[in-house]
Amino acid sequence: MLDIIIRRVDRLKRVLNKFPVALLKRGVYSGTHNIRFVMVVTYIAVTLLTLILMCVYIIGILSDNLYSEETIMLYSKANIISQSSSNVWDMSDENVMSLRVQDITQRLLAGTNIRGVVTNSSYTVLYDNNSEADMVNKVFMRDVLKRALDGEQADSSFNADSGKTITVSVPIEYENEIVGGVYLAENVSSISETIDTIRASLIVFSLLIIFVICIMSVGASYIITQPITEFIEIAKAISKGDFSRRAAVKGMSEIAQMGEALNFMCDELNALDEKRKNFVSDVSHELKTPMAGIKLLCDSLVEADNPDMATIREFLTDMSEEIDRLTRLINRLLTLSRLDAGNKLNISEVDITALCAGVVRGLNKIASEKNIELTFTSDSAGERHILADYDKIYESVYNIIENGIKYTREGGVVSAHVSYSENECVIAVEDNGPGIPDSEKTKVFDRFYRLDDSRARDTGGTGLGLAITKEAILLHNGSIEVVDAPEGGSRFIIHLPARDVSFGKEGVVSP
Repeated sequence: MLDIIIRRVDRLKRVLNKFPVALLKRGVYSGTHNIRFVMVVTYIAVTLLTLILMCVYIIGILSDNLYSEETIMLYSKANIISQSSSNVWDMSDENVMSLRVQDITQRLLAGTNIRGVVTNSSYTVLYDNNSEADMVNKVFMRDVLKRALDGEQADSSFNADSGKTITVSVPIEYENEIVGGVYLAENVSSISETIDTIRASLIVFSLLIIFVICIMSVGASYIITQPITEFIEIAKAISKGDFSRRAAVKGMSEIAQMGEALNFMCDELNALDEKRKNFVSDVSHELKTPMAGIKLLCDSLVEADNPDMATIREFLTDMSEEIDRLTRLINRLLTLSRLDAGNKLNISEVDITALCAGVVRGLNKIASEKNIELTFTSDSAGERHILADYDKIYESVYNIIENGIKYTREGGVVSAHVSYSENECVIAVEDNGPGIPDSEKTKVFDRFYRLDDSRARDTGGTGLGLAITKEAILLHNGSIEVVDAPEGGSRFIIHLPARDVSFGKEGVVSP
């Protein structure tokens, strides 16, 4: 038992000792700088990518809308010119017609920087408001104009030294025939300048956001990694055996839950260490008492002058009793050690009624010597079986009934009762002894705990019987409790599952 506790503590210490070293090897423990760096870079990268995508999207949408609106405006003017020209078209007098088209186009394009060209179906220019080009009565060929004379409305754009230019062209129809075309061109460099200005503003705004995000991410990384640094320091302290350190827990975040888990581990390790120390102390004390008695008896026998055989026999008898007591203690320690090691249960179909009846028969002699009435009853007339380890359940029931006999006054009563339900088997052992105070009920199953220490030693108790009983019952996924008996004394109740999935089949077998 002692070896198992020491091994567990040592194993936990080794794990905790390796924990900071592992963090150092991975570059995490070094001031958590790597975590902070990764967090800052991640925040900046995500923000930068988001801003780039946002800027590209905004500039794209803005460009498309502005250019589309300008193209629609050009189409509108071109269609008005086309319709008006169609109304004044006169094939008989081309000069008069040219003057009329010129007047319509000039009035519509007045005050704009739009170039307007009107041609007939032979691509000959009837009017051109660009006096420098002087294209009147000359052939004017453009792709969009050709498409217009083919019967469709067309537009295109191109970049020149003066900037981007949008062109549109629509046909002129007269008496259901295409007799000419309208060509409009506009330099939209102002739109490009507006877009460039907005793009520059977005870039400046994005840089400002990145700067703010950088500062915030650095602060956030410190806030997040600072508790981790504290946790690592606490883990190092635990690895050196200092279980008093606790992490400051604030809020309900995952970091706070990690701190709670670390504090819980500290509490468990501290409790385990205290149990180990107490166990060592208790075992030393328990072993020291019989060994001291044997030593005293041996010294007394050695120092006696010519002791007679009766004296020698008396001393040897006392030494034999102390050795028996020491043997019982060692055997119980070995039993606890095997239970703690999680040794497998030897599962078989056990008739609990017959088992308890056998325990009662075996203890009848001890009960009779104290004039104690020992009884047993069961609510099952026939055989009822559950899946269990016969030896462990037998020892558990034996320990409880034996304790009841030891601590019940002469002339008292100790009774055992077995009952069955669909899901469990219940073993109840009741006595009319002095009882157990409420404050002690949770302690009676602790190792080496004695409610009446001096009396327990007189009766040969080791303080391990109920601890062994509880461990054995827990191995069966059962439970044990102690309550006050109706007529005084104590009532120990064992619950054993009649159906246990860990065994793979039902615990209760039909008679």
